[in-house]
Amino acid sequence: MNLLKRRKFIGQMMQAAGGTVLAGQLSPVLAASASSESKTLVGSNIYGWTQYAQREGKPLDVPGIISSLRDCGYDYLETFMDVGKPEANAAFAEQLKAKGLQPVSLYVGGPMHEAAKARETVTRILAAARVCQSAGFVALSCNPDPIGRAKTEDELKIQAGALTDLGQGLKELGLRLGIHHHLPEMADKAREFYYDFNHTRPELVGFCYDVHWVWKGGIQPLDALKEYGQRVVTWHLRQSRQGVWWEDLDTGDIDYTAVSGYAREHQLARRFVVELALEGGTKITRNAVENHRRSREFVRRVFEGKA
Repeated sequence: MNLLKRRKFIGQMMQAAGGTVLAGQLSPVLAASASSESKTLVGSNIYGWTQYAQREGKPLDVPGIISSLRDCGYDYLETFMDVGKPEANAAFAEQLKAKGLQPVSLYVGGPMHEAAKARETVTRILAAARVCQSAGFVALSCNPDPIGRAKTEDELKIQAGALTDLGQGLKELGLRLGIHHHLPEMADKAREFYYDFNHTRPELVGFCYDVHWVWKGGIQPLDALKEYGQRVVTWHLRQSRQGVWWEDLDTGDIDYTAVSGYAREHQLARRFVVELALEGGTKITRNAVENHRRSREFVRRVFEGKA
């Protein structure tokens, strides 16, 4: 499923779920953000769950997913920020807390390469972020929209400025921004990937390190960490074998033992999001819950050093 179809599908599935996304009281956001930098939190991204639901011809059962994640030992569920209905993000936080999980991070996109659209994108995200801050979220993962071709130098300059404005606004709210990447940003020797980082300030624009997408784009995991590791705000974890996505997080193409060792040694942020995904060649032998349970055990062994 390509990126645009993925976003459209997830939006449809979330609507089908009736906007069921809802949670309780939290300690102050700034304190939560500071403590969660060093504390290990393990979440799951909604994307893989939508794929399993589609594959099985079932509606997306968000309450059921949250309950399953709780039972598997996860701390949170990461889903898309609702920019159009900011109050839905607070409702999602309530739903997480009601089932014993916590609001931590959300994922968002939007056009950032044209001046007028970039201003609108930043304004709308920040408006929603105020609600998210009050609800207890501490981080936002943002992937500026691809446009079907390489962005020009001027477009990248506008985008870097928009990311800076967004990062500044989020920082003032007590939230952290991490930029995320898919293959379009990794094209032409990762031109857009490097531009975004090299033309923004680390204290404002962090890194949502999706280890597998960056690896798939041609950058070795430890090389990315050596260059931008101190920017890491959140992680997305997925595995493949011989280049094909594996059904759970396990050994494979990515040496996660080396990645976890670097993260521990350099005391990087420890918000780990398991993002399982299926593609044509993925061998599916278990259901979504069991694959997430096994993936949580992998994170416990490899990233937390627990048997």
